[in-house]
Amino acid sequence: MTRVAAVLVTPGMADAAPPGVDPAEFLTAMAEDTYEMVAGLELVRPVILSAGVPGLEDIAWPGTPVLPIASPAAAFAALPPADEAVIVSADAPDLPPLLIGKLFRELGRAHLAVCPAEGGGAVAVAARLPVPEWAAPDLDEPDVVAAMRRRAPGPRMVATGPGWHRLRKPEDVARLDLGLEGWDNTRALLT
Repeated sequence: MTRVAAVLVTPGMADAAPPGVDPAEFLTAMAEDTYEMVAGLELVRPVILSAGVPGLEDIAWPGTPVLPIASPAAAFAALPPADEAVIVSADAPDLPPLLIGKLFRELGRAHLAVCPAEGGGAVAVAARLPVPEWAAPDLDEPDVVAAMRRRAPGPRMVATGPGWHRLRKPEDVARLDLGLEGWDNTRALLT
C-alpha cells in the first residue's frame, strides 16, 4: 500500500501572525513545522502543495515534491499516484503525528476520514484514492464533516478522528502548547 501525506499551504495562513512577527516568516515557519512532522511519518511519502505561496522548495527535504495547485479544492487531484493520501493544513504546526496515523486507520472502514478543527473546518482529511467527486474536501468549510456526510452516497463513508486546532488568527497562537515536542521553527519566532 502506498500512502502520500501532503501539507497544503495557502497565502491566507499568514493572517495568523501575531503582532511584531513578519507574516511571511510566520507562514514559512508553520509550513516547515507541519512538513517536518509529515516527513517524519513512516511508510508515507511527503508532498508539499502550494496554493500560491513561493519559496516552499527551501523547506523541503531533497526528493520531496513541491506541487503548485490552483486552489485548495485541487489538492487530492494534484497528488502523485498512491492508494491513500492525507491533506494536512499547514497552519497546524503542533499537530501530533499520531492523529495522522488514526486517520489512515479509519480508512479501513470509510472512504474519507477527517480530523476536525476546533472552530470549524478540518485540520486534515484522509482518503482512499482516487477521491470521488462528492468527497472533495474544503478544509475551511465550517462543518466539513456534516457537509461531506450529506454529499456521501451512503452511510458510514466519512469517519472522524480526534480534533485539533489551527492557527487562523493571531490570538490562536495562545493554543500552542510549549510542552509539546516539535514546531521548533514556529516556537523560535514566538519566543
